[in-house]
Amino acid sequence: MVRLFKHYIAYPVLVLCVADFAVLLLVAEAGWVLRMRQIGADPGPLWNRLPQLLSFALAIQAPMIGVGVYAAESMQTFRFAAARLLVAISLGVILISVLNFISPGITLWRSNSLYSMILAVVLLLMVRVLLGGFVSGDTFKRRVLLLGAGRRAKRVADLEKRMGAGFLIVGCVDMKDAPPQIETAISRTDVESLGQLVEKTEANEVVLALDERRNTVPVDALLRLKTTGVHVTDISDFVERETGRIDLDTIRPSSLIFSDGFSSGRELSMGLKRIFDLVMSAALLAITAPIIVVTALLVKLDSPGPAFYRQVRVGRYGATFEILKLRSMRQDAEAGGNAIWAQKGDARVTRIGRIIRLIRVDELPQLWTVLRGDMSFVGPRPERPEFVAELEKQIPYYAERHMVKPGITGWAQINYPYGASLEDARHKLEYDLYYTKNYSPFLDLLIMLQTVRVLLWAEGAR
Repeated sequence: MVRLFKHYIAYPVLVLCVADFAVLLLVAEAGWVLRMRQIGADPGPLWNRLPQLLSFALAIQAPMIGVGVYAAESMQTFRFAAARLLVAISLGVILISVLNFISPGITLWRSNSLYSMILAVVLLLMVRVLLGGFVSGDTFKRRVLLLGAGRRAKRVADLEKRMGAGFLIVGCVDMKDAPPQIETAISRTDVESLGQLVEKTEANEVVLALDERRNTVPVDALLRLKTTGVHVTDISDFVERETGRIDLDTIRPSSLIFSDGFSSGRELSMGLKRIFDLVMSAALLAITAPIIVVTALLVKLDSPGPAFYRQVRVGRYGATFEILKLRSMRQDAEAGGNAIWAQKGDARVTRIGRIIRLIRVDELPQLWTVLRGDMSFVGPRPERPEFVAELEKQIPYYAERHMVKPGITGWAQINYPYGASLEDARHKLEYDLYYTKNYSPFLDLLIMLQTVRVLLWAEGAR
């Protein structure tokens, strides 16, 4: 994997992304030249139309990232990739139309775009046929040697079985630190030299996955490997890199304290984030105001009670604020006064409420909360004080998710379905901690793009 702006991206994804971008530039140029030849005009110098070519390529690739064209399923299944690709190109057409309306000079002509779109469908599918097996095979997978055969090492072995795993376990050494859980592990007493084992297995990474470190870490051997160019990685960093979350089962406080994350020097990024929140929330409130008004009327007609409801949530640094949403449940949803988790198929949800939850219209009034400054577009989901107080007692590091502003969408929201239990809260916290640790404007952009996938396929809606 390559680390880009503190976020890990798999090599196959990066290769395919670059190949797709090159193809999109190529078909944009081909569409331009083809149309110019048809009308008998000179295409002119390439650099004169570079903004138009770039706008076309970016307008198509952004939805490709958003709808999951580069997800693990797309890398493994051509049919899945083709379906998502067609959706992405359809969204790209809409985006190009919007750009043409805002600034006509920055996009290709409609006739150019038509030719380019047809070529894009054909060539992008061809790229997947030609490169699919290459990028989804073992070529880019890291060859990992595990030190440890206990519970933590088993965690890595389970990850290897996941669809889209970016590594292969080529060997496992039982370091006698815990009862072994990997049958193929060899005893440390049978390993004459760790360096020779690395050379024999052709491993390019050694992962330290010990349950008990006292008197079991081969410091000298690991130092020798490190200085010869072999990557030596602690299991907590390895799992974070491979899963995009901080694994609570393997993390140690020292790993968080001495990591390069949670950077305090990001005032500029936070300032830009606030400016973006202000501009976008004001613009979207103006655009969606009619939708909010009409939906509010439907909510009032559907069930007794107010159209909107306010609820106290926990924000940055543990401060509380009121969130504003369109009401999707009965007015007496919590008649007893006790906070209740939303459940799948919750009987308290009204008829209109079920629809607006599915298409996320109930979230639109939160734009006001973003404009006010209590929330951001991207961040951990804000929870109720009653839930937070209980979760902080039962889940380690839960309070750390409140070091950034909560958001309408977030890393946990796009990677984990809607959760309504202690175990769900634990898993979502792992993604929230990853976001808090590795925050960057680049990660915010990825999250906002991939929120499109959640909206289109109603993932996580309850």
